[in-house]
Amino acid sequence: EAAFKDLVRRYKTRIINLVYRFIRDHQRAEDLAQEVFVRVFLHRERYRKSGKFSTWIFTIAVNLAKNEIRRKVRLKNVLSLEGLQEVAGPSGFFLKDDKPGTDRRLERDQLSGIVTKAIEKLPQRYRMALILRDIEGLSYEEIGDILQIPGGTVRSRINRARLMLKEKLKTQVRSGT
Repeated sequence: EAAFKDLVRRYKTRIINLVYRFIRDHQRAEDLAQEVFVRVFLHRERYRKSGKFSTWIFTIAVNLAKNEIRRKVRLKNVLSLEGLQEVAGPSGFFLKDDKPGTDRRLERDQLSGIVTKAIEKLPQRYRMALILRDIEGLSYEEIGDILQIPGGTVRSRINRARLMLKEKLKTQVRSGT
Protein backbone atom coordinates (compact mmCIF):
# COMPACT_ATOMS: atom_id res chain seq x y z
CA GLU A 1 0.00 0.00 0.00
CA ALA A 2 2.84 2.40 0.84
CA ALA A 3 4.60 1.53 -2.43
CA PHE A 4 1.41 2.23 -4.39
CA LYS A 5 1.00 5.59 -2.66
CA ASP A 6 4.58 6.39 -3.64
CA LEU A 7 3.84 5.50 -7.29
CA VAL A 8 0.78 7.74 -7.30
CA ARG A 9 2.77 10.58 -5.76
CA ARG A 10 5.59 10.13 -8.26
CA TYR A 11 3.50 9.84 -11.45
CA LYS A 12 0.21 11.67 -10.74
CA THR A 13 1.20 15.08 -12.11
CA ARG A 14 2.91 13.68 -15.19
CA ILE A 15 -0.07 11.45 -16.00
CA ILE A 16 -2.56 14.32 -15.58
CA ASN A 17 -0.41 16.57 -17.80
CA LEU A 18 0.01 13.88 -20.45
CA VAL A 19 -3.71 13.14 -20.64
CA TYR A 20 -4.57 16.86 -20.57
CA ARG A 21 -2.38 17.54 -23.58
CA PHE A 22 -4.48 15.08 -25.56
CA ILE A 23 -8.00 15.91 -24.36
CA ARG A 24 -7.67 19.60 -23.29
CA ASP A 25 -9.98 19.21 -20.26
CA HIS A 26 -8.24 19.44 -16.89
CA GLN A 27 -11.06 17.98 -14.80
CA ARG A 28 -11.48 15.03 -17.16
CA ALA A 29 -7.70 14.57 -17.25
CA GLU A 30 -7.71 14.24 -13.45
CA ASP A 31 -10.52 11.69 -13.66
CA LEU A 32 -8.67 9.68 -16.29
CA ALA A 33 -5.47 9.83 -14.24
CA GLN A 34 -7.38 8.25 -11.36
CA GLU A 35 -8.59 5.59 -13.77
CA VAL A 36 -4.98 4.96 -14.81
CA PHE A 37 -3.99 4.29 -11.20
CA VAL A 38 -7.04 2.08 -10.62
CA ARG A 39 -6.04 0.01 -13.65
CA VAL A 40 -2.42 -0.15 -12.50
CA PHE A 41 -3.55 -1.45 -9.13
CA LEU A 42 -6.10 -3.92 -10.50
CA HIS A 43 -3.77 -5.27 -13.18
CA ARG A 44 -0.48 -5.05 -11.31
CA GLU A 45 0.20 -8.73 -12.01
CA ARG A 46 0.33 -7.93 -15.75
CA TYR A 47 3.33 -5.65 -15.35
CA ARG A 48 6.45 -7.31 -16.76
CA LYS A 49 9.39 -6.55 -14.52
CA SER A 50 11.67 -6.69 -17.56
CA GLY A 51 10.09 -3.48 -18.90
CA LYS A 52 10.15 0.03 -17.52
CA PHE A 53 7.26 0.88 -15.22
CA SER A 54 6.97 4.38 -16.70
CA THR A 55 6.44 2.92 -20.18
CA TRP A 56 3.68 0.66 -18.87
CA ILE A 57 1.82 3.41 -17.00
CA PHE A 58 2.18 5.90 -19.87
CA THR A 59 0.79 3.27 -22.26
CA ILE A 60 -2.28 2.93 -20.06
CA ALA A 61 -2.66 6.72 -19.93
CA VAL A 62 -2.28 7.16 -23.70
CA ASN A 63 -4.82 4.41 -24.37
CA LEU A 64 -7.34 6.02 -22.02
CA ALA A 65 -6.71 9.39 -23.69
CA LYS A 66 -7.32 7.81 -27.13
CA ASN A 67 -10.58 6.34 -25.86
CA GLU A 68 -11.62 9.74 -24.53
CA ILE A 69 -10.84 11.37 -27.88
CA ARG A 70 -12.99 8.74 -29.64
CA ARG A 71 -15.79 9.41 -27.16
CA LYS A 72 -15.60 13.15 -27.85
CA VAL A 73 -15.69 12.54 -31.60
CA ARG A 74 -18.86 10.47 -31.17
CA LEU A 75 -20.38 13.26 -29.06
CA LYS A 76 -19.41 15.80 -31.68
CA ASN A 77 -21.88 14.26 -34.09
CA VAL A 78 -24.70 14.62 -31.56
CA LEU A 79 -24.07 17.99 -29.94
CA SER A 80 -24.85 21.45 -31.19
CA LEU A 81 -22.06 23.93 -31.88
CA GLU A 82 -22.48 25.42 -28.39
CA GLY A 83 -22.34 21.99 -26.81
CA LEU A 84 -19.28 21.08 -28.84
CA GLN A 85 -17.46 24.19 -27.61
CA GLU A 86 -18.32 23.16 -24.06
CA VAL A 87 -16.92 19.65 -24.62
CA ALA A 88 -13.75 21.02 -26.21
CA GLY A 89 -13.05 23.09 -23.10
CA PRO A 90 -10.93 26.20 -22.82
CA SER A 91 -7.75 26.33 -24.84
CA GLY A 92 -4.77 25.65 -22.63
CA PHE A 93 -1.09 26.22 -22.89
CA PHE A 94 2.13 24.20 -22.70
CA LEU A 95 4.60 26.78 -21.56
CA LYS A 96 4.78 27.78 -17.92
CA ASP A 97 6.12 31.09 -16.69
CA ASP A 98 6.28 31.55 -12.93
CA LYS A 99 8.00 34.93 -13.18
CA PRO A 100 6.01 38.02 -12.28
CA GLY A 101 5.26 40.46 -15.06
CA THR A 102 1.94 40.76 -16.81
CA ASP A 103 3.40 41.62 -20.21
CA ARG A 104 5.78 38.66 -20.21
CA ARG A 105 3.07 36.30 -18.97
CA LEU A 106 0.58 37.55 -21.57
CA GLU A 107 3.14 37.14 -24.32
CA ARG A 108 3.95 33.59 -23.18
CA ASP A 109 0.25 32.72 -22.94
CA GLN A 110 -0.40 34.01 -26.46
CA LEU A 111 2.58 32.14 -27.88
CA SER A 112 1.61 29.05 -25.97
CA GLY A 113 -1.94 29.24 -27.27
CA ILE A 114 -0.70 29.49 -30.85
CA VAL A 115 1.60 26.49 -30.41
CA THR A 116 -1.12 24.51 -28.63
CA LYS A 117 -3.63 25.12 -31.42
CA ALA A 118 -1.06 24.16 -34.04
CA ILE A 119 -0.25 20.93 -32.20
CA GLU A 120 -3.97 20.13 -31.85
CA LYS A 121 -4.33 20.38 -35.64
CA LEU A 122 -1.69 17.69 -36.25
CA PRO A 123 -2.99 14.24 -37.17
CA GLN A 124 -3.33 12.14 -34.01
CA ARG A 125 -0.49 9.70 -34.75
CA TYR A 126 1.98 12.55 -35.23
CA ARG A 127 0.60 14.60 -32.34
CA MET A 128 0.98 11.69 -29.91
CA ALA A 129 4.58 11.01 -30.88
CA LEU A 130 5.47 14.71 -30.68
CA ILE A 131 3.86 15.18 -27.26
CA LEU A 132 5.50 12.08 -25.82
CA ARG A 133 8.94 13.14 -27.09
CA ASP A 134 9.09 16.93 -26.95
CA ILE A 135 6.75 17.63 -24.05
CA GLU A 136 6.97 14.51 -21.89
CA GLY A 137 10.64 13.94 -22.73
CA LEU A 138 10.34 10.20 -23.27
CA SER A 139 12.97 8.27 -25.19
CA TYR A 140 12.31 6.97 -28.71
CA GLU A 141 12.32 3.44 -27.33
CA GLU A 142 9.72 4.29 -24.67
CA ILE A 143 7.52 5.98 -27.25
CA GLY A 144 7.80 2.93 -29.51
CA ASP A 145 6.74 0.70 -26.63
CA ILE A 146 3.81 2.95 -25.71
CA LEU A 147 2.53 3.37 -29.27
CA GLN A 148 3.54 -0.18 -30.24
CA ILE A 149 5.51 0.92 -33.30
CA PRO A 150 9.16 0.38 -34.34
CA GLY A 151 11.86 2.92 -33.45
CA GLY A 152 12.28 4.06 -37.04
CA THR A 153 8.58 4.82 -37.26
CA VAL A 154 8.80 6.80 -34.01
CA ARG A 155 11.62 8.92 -35.40
CA SER A 156 9.80 9.39 -38.71
CA ARG A 157 6.56 10.47 -37.01
CA ILE A 158 8.35 12.91 -34.72
CA ASN A 159 10.27 14.39 -37.63
CA ARG A 160 7.12 14.73 -39.74
CA ALA A 161 5.21 16.20 -36.79
CA ARG A 162 7.92 18.81 -36.25
CA LEU A 163 7.92 19.72 -39.95
CA MET A 164 4.12 19.98 -40.03
CA LEU A 165 4.15 22.04 -36.83
CA LYS A 166 6.80 24.36 -38.25
CA GLU A 167 4.72 24.86 -41.40
CA LYS A 168 1.52 25.50 -39.40
CA LEU A 169 3.31 28.04 -37.22
CA LYS A 170 4.77 29.80 -40.28
CA THR A 171 1.30 30.03 -41.78
CA GLN A 172 -0.17 31.41 -38.54
CA VAL A 173 2.58 33.98 -38.13
CA ARG A 174 2.13 35.15 -41.74
CA SER A 175 -1.65 35.42 -41.38
CA GLY A 176 -1.35 37.15 -38.00
CA THR A 177 -3.42 34.61 -36.04
